[in-house]
Amino acid sequence: MANSTDSRTLYKLTKPCRYTIPAAKGLHLWVTKKNKKYWIYRYTFHGQRFDISLGTFPEIPLNEARTKAIQLRAKIINDINPRDERIEAKEDIKKSLPKIKFEKFSQEFIARMSPKWRSTKSESQWLSSLSVHAFPLIGKLSPEEITTQHILDILTPIWTSKHVTATKLRGRLERVISASITNGLRSSTNPAIWKGHLENLLPWVKASQSHHAAMSYKEVPALMEELQRNTSQSSLALQFTILNALRTSEGLFARKSEIDSGIFTIPANRMKGNQEHQVPLSQPSLNLIARLPNLNLTTDLLFHNNGKRLSNMSMLMLLRRIEPNITVHGFRSSFRDWVAEETNHSPEVAEMALAHKITNKVEAAYRRGKLIERRRALMEDWGDYCMSTCTTYSSTV
Repeated sequence: MANSTDSRTLYKLTKPCRYTIPAAKGLHLWVTKKNKKYWIYRYTFHGQRFDISLGTFPEIPLNEARTKAIQLRAKIINDINPRDERIEAKEDIKKSLPKIKFEKFSQEFIARMSPKWRSTKSESQWLSSLSVHAFPLIGKLSPEEITTQHILDILTPIWTSKHVTATKLRGRLERVISASITNGLRSSTNPAIWKGHLENLLPWVKASQSHHAAMSYKEVPALMEELQRNTSQSSLALQFTILNALRTSEGLFARKSEIDSGIFTIPANRMKGNQEHQVPLSQPSLNLIARLPNLNLTTDLLFHNNGKRLSNMSMLMLLRRIEPNITVHGFRSSFRDWVAEETNHSPEVAEMALAHKITNKVEAAYRRGKLIERRRALMEDWGDYCMSTCTTYSSTV
């Protein structure tokens, strides 16, 4: 091992190695391949060798590291094993921490944080992912008991096969455990943190380029005809979502108060771009609203079960029974393909109808207007096309 004498020399060390420190028996500075520097105290107790970390350099300066080494040496002379002493101290801390199970703490954390989240479906997504993947393994443990190995046991089975899900899950675990540390429920570092920790234990996975599965626009009229025969709230919500080329939460949680003079105004907190979006409703959409069986109930929701909000998955579950490989979001692609292949409507009108963000600043400056009337004509044509094979459809209420 190399030898080092002063702080100036220690700053210049770059070769990965364990360097001995004179005048402090057993004290070493470990320089890693990434040029990180850690103080290590090596000693022998009852014939067995031990290494103890004393912190990082230069956060812990040379003089302080020497002092710590001398103090540890004194313990050994008095027949005290510093490692056992540390373990006992950690156990005492664990015993003094408030007792709460990770599952219960997670549920309480999500309930506290959910009002701040942009999308109403975020709460159910957090609970769902933790319930499926994390709670079976660590739900009954306290935050203090969770180790890096626990996190790896949760993430490894889905890290490559469901990488997007696994990545989101890791971030959620990190947030919850971080909150437990802030609340005094955990004394050690966060085992779910990525940088400098899990990035060294989990493989890099190439990002997937897959898109939401979409139905061919040519099949949409037949689907709408089938949905017309289903009078459930989920079916009505799905029809409304398709007719207006909406994202799931934009259509599913539509409110009566958001509709005025044939314009459906979606508030910013329910939009992906976090900006208010106006949708001119076609006649088929207005007809659907007029037919809603619970329209006169006191709830402001358009689609509901006795006043209660529908599940985030309700439209998708209905769709899976009809077309298992299609997603609700995919109908936005169906709409866009129909515009391009079957109509003379301009691409910019279609993009505005989809509330897509305009990345070109010059183009955005020319398109500050909402093009309501041109979009109204587009949505009327799309509505007529969607309902073209429905025998019960009428162009008037």
